[in-house]
Amino acid sequence: MVNWPFLAHAGSCRILVSGYMDIAIFDRFAALGDGTRTRLLALLEGREFTVSDLCRVTRLPQSTVSRHLGVLATGGWVASRTDGPRRPYRMAEAISPDAAALWALVRDELGRRNPWPEDAERAEAVLAAAPDRSHAFFSASAGRWEQMRSELYGRSADLLSLFGLLDPHWIVGDLGGGTGHTALAIAPFVRHVVVVDRSPEMLHAARVRLKGARNVELREGNLSALPLEDGKLDLAILSFVLHYLPDPAAGVFEAARVVRPGGRVVAVDLRPHDRARYREELGHRWQGFELTVLRDWLYRAGLRDIVVRPLPADPEAEGPLLVLASGRKAGRARRDSGVPVHSNN
Repeated sequence: MVNWPFLAHAGSCRILVSGYMDIAIFDRFAALGDGTRTRLLALLEGREFTVSDLCRVTRLPQSTVSRHLGVLATGGWVASRTDGPRRPYRMAEAISPDAAALWALVRDELGRRNPWPEDAERAEAVLAAAPDRSHAFFSASAGRWEQMRSELYGRSADLLSLFGLLDPHWIVGDLGGGTGHTALAIAPFVRHVVVVDRSPEMLHAARVRLKGARNVELREGNLSALPLEDGKLDLAILSFVLHYLPDPAAGVFEAARVVRPGGRVVAVDLRPHDRARYREELGHRWQGFELTVLRDWLYRAGLRDIVVRPLPADPEAEGPLLVLASGRKAGRARRDSGVPVHSNN
C-alpha cells in the first residue's frame, strides 16, 4: 500500500494561523492520507464503479473497499446513486476549491509515480464487460424508437438543439405570428421578440399564450407594410404566411427591409399543390410556391447567401409538402418595380 507521509497524520495537526485554529483543508488531507482511498478516488474520477467492480479492479476485499468509500463519502469526495439493484459510485462533481486544488496535486503525483499500473487495464476490462443496457434497448427497439421518442419527448424534440444557434442578443420578428406559437418557443433564447399580425383575434390568443414572456411584444399590422422601422430585426421569420398574402413578394421585401444588414430572413411555406379547396376552407390565396420563385423574390429583396430547400416529408402530415427559404441581407435592399408576382394556379 502506498503511503503519503505528508498527508497521513494531517488530520491530527493543529496550526495557528492569524489566531484561528483547525484549518478545514486538514480534514481533506486526512481523507487522502491513506493510499487505498487515493487509489479508489483515482478510479472514480470521470467513471462509475460499484463496490464489486472496485473489488475486481483492485483485488481488495469488499469490506475494505466499502469502509474506505464510506470515509470518502463522508468527506464529500465521492457520491453514489441508485441504478436498479446497483449502486455505482463516482467522484463528486461539486467539491470545494481547496479540495480540487489538493486533488490536482495528488493526481499529478500519481501520474508521475503510477503506483498501481494494473488498475487502468483492469478498469477498462470491467467497464467493457459490464452489461450495456442502452445497447440492448436500442437493439430491441430500433423499429419503434421514433414513435417512443415522440411519445416521451414530443415530436419537436429533435429540433430543440437548433435553438442554441440563436444569438441571445438578437431581436427577432415573428411576422404573421398568429397565436404566438413560434414566439413562445424562441423567446427564452433571444433578447426580444416582436410578433406582428393583422388579426386582433389572433393577437388576443397570442397575448394569452405569451403571458409571462416579458421579452415579447405584440403589434397589429399588415405584412405588406410592417409597423417596424428599417433594420430593427436581426432575424425575420415568415412561418406559413406567404400563401395568405395578396402580394407575397411584397411580404418578402418588407421582411428584408426591417432586417439589419447581415441579418437573415427565414420563410417556411408550401410547395405547389393541387388542393384548390384550401382557398375556401383555409383562406389561402396561393397554392404553394415554386422553389425558383422564392429564390427570385429573396434575391430581388436584397438578400444573399440564399438557401431554398424542400423540407423532408412527414409521413403523418396530411397537408402539402413544405419548403424552407432563407437569405442574408447584404446591404440596402431596393425593391425592383418589375418584380413579378407568380401564381401557381
